[in-house]
Amino acid sequence: MRIRFSVAVLAATLSVLTVTSVHAQAVPTGATAARYNQDFNTWLKKEIWPEARKAGVSQQTLEAALSGLSINWKLPDLVIPGQKPPREQSQSQAEFSSPGAYFSEKRLQSLAATGRSLAATHAATLRRIEAKYGVPGNIIVAIWGRESGFGRAKLPHQVVDVLATKAYMSTRKDMFRVELIDALKIVQSGDIASSRLMGSWAGALGQPQFMPSSYLKYAVDFDGDGRRDIWNSVPDALASIANYLSQKGWQANRDWGFEVSIPGNVSCAQEGPDLARPVADWAKMGIGRISGKAFPSNDLSADGMMLVPAGRHGPEFVVTPNFYVIKEYNNSDLYALFIGNLADRIAYGAGPFQGEWGNVGSMLRSDVLAMQKALAAKGYDVGKVDGLAGFKTRRSLGDWQAKNGIQPTCFPDASLKAKLK
Repeated sequence: MRIRFSVAVLAATLSVLTVTSVHAQAVPTGATAARYNQDFNTWLKKEIWPEARKAGVSQQTLEAALSGLSINWKLPDLVIPGQKPPREQSQSQAEFSSPGAYFSEKRLQSLAATGRSLAATHAATLRRIEAKYGVPGNIIVAIWGRESGFGRAKLPHQVVDVLATKAYMSTRKDMFRVELIDALKIVQSGDIASSRLMGSWAGALGQPQFMPSSYLKYAVDFDGDGRRDIWNSVPDALASIANYLSQKGWQANRDWGFEVSIPGNVSCAQEGPDLARPVADWAKMGIGRISGKAFPSNDLSADGMMLVPAGRHGPEFVVTPNFYVIKEYNNSDLYALFIGNLADRIAYGAGPFQGEWGNVGSMLRSDVLAMQKALAAKGYDVGKVDGLAGFKTRRSLGDWQAKNGIQPTCFPDASLKAKLK
């Protein structure tokens, strides 16, 4: 899968991750910078060249790709050798931000309009891709639009430079070292020259924004020219996205999910992929699509999962396993909902979610962490105790609220802090 971290969008739930940068420290210049570059190249030849050769990368490729590199001091998340990483910033502001801004109506309308036009332009290609991989064209186009603006976003960085710098002096050296070796394998394959291997500041490649490890696993040559060109070939880019989703378990002929209305007498503490049940069972509880339409007949006997990413303070959903396949692309509920909504706009002319995102931006991450610890001490499974209100934390909170005579909201808020101590 693509490697996902703070470079992408909001992480699962509503957290905003802080990215540290070398710019918080003094950036070397002159002779000092030259010495660092010399040490950098010595390290590359001692550590990376032998490892790459063992992985099948030729000496010729290594010389072309790695000779004479300079540290890219402009990249975030760097630590100067010999210095300690800067401390995380104190929590002077809420770690949870309102998801309403994430679902910018102006942006979604613009992406949907362009997406519909491009879906029509590439309709024949998308039909062939869906026939081979089982992934609907509107989902593919939505991811294409979200990741790279349909291939129009600038990719300003030479990826080998980025990954070499980060493998040498980022806070996640081991991860970037693996990606650097995989990037060299891509160059060795002949798909693209090192000088044209362009991507993001984190090393994500081309129109689908694959990390090199994902490129090697999932990129395909769909236009038949003998190269997996996810930078310049729309068929290759779209088919690579579809292949990724297919290999992650996409279920053909099923939607991603449905916005629903959950009656007040139905507990919101039933969400999560581990509490799946047939969609017909959710319907029997009185849960219906907010559009008023019936659930598709082929979904009734298949698994569906409740999803309340903001508890009772936001839109409510019954999602299919395909929702969690989209999350494999980016492990964020909001990301997957964004893709689902955009795909529905492209294919069906849908509009925004009807449920409004309430005020869920008032809690500090440290406050949520304290709630998680209190719930865990009471025997609740809150998932990872990290200050992020994932589905296990949300449903545990809902269960605790119900047992203590509080109308369940399934989301942390300031009024619960003292009660949970």
